Amino acid sequence: MEILVFLLVVMAIVASSSVRIIYEYERGVTFMLGKYFATYDKGIKFIIPGLMTMVRVDMRLVALDVPPQDIITKDNVSITVNAVVMYKVMEAEKAVIKVGDYHYNTSLFAQTTLRATVGQHELDEVLSSQDKINARLQELLDHQADPWGIKISSVAIKHVDLPQEMKRAMAKQAEAERERRAKIINAEGELQASEKLMQAAEMMGRHPITLQLRYLQTLREIATENNSVTVFPLPMDIITPFLKHIQDKNG
Repeated sequence: MEILVFLLVVMAIVASSSVRIIYEYERGVTFMLGKYFATYDKGIKFIIPGLMTMVRVDMRLVALDVPPQDIITKDNVSITVNAVVMYKVMEAEKAVIKVGDYHYNTSLFAQTTLRATVGQHELDEVLSSQDKINARLQELLDHQADPWGIKISSVAIKHVDLPQEMKRAMAKQAEAERERRAKIINAEGELQASEKLMQAAEMMGRHPITLQLRYLQTLREIATENNSVTVFPLPMDIITPFLKHIQDKNG
């Protein structure tokens, strides 16, 4: 009886150690006597204890934070750049067999690629053409990680840290650019105003009566806005027609 109980306990232990539950987002890379045997999908799987081993691989999309890298740009400006890499394991057996630690190795290669790629561009390009640099980084990383069964989904530069003196210089440059644009806009406004005044002067020159009407309108506005007595000389052009009419009538 005791032997039977012992055998049942041993069988239970062996059975429990041979059962593996693979989640939907995992793959189980299985080896028999150290040699690759199979890659198991989701569900309950059985292995032979002592003869078979299983390595679980997470197949979900992973965000890899690339640490800040000190980089010297093509125009000899020292900057600090960090990035984020999105990758996913596509072939679990390659990720286990072809590389020791695919996450660590992807991180190292992302750091070296970031330094080399950004260092080939000038500072203005790094700040204004990040989409182009991101696409190049993704291309290089994807080419390197493909033999490992890994797909690089995207690469994005997160932050570019500039030296303080460079920040002050760029702030002065931006301020000078704003002043230049303001002066241009002001000059364009003055030009348009002078053109309108010229057109008005030409029209009044062709029709003198408009000048007289404008004069009378100005007098009316001043009389309305001010309570004090204002004396204006009366232009002869205004009263000449009346005088001529009186002379013709008396003559």
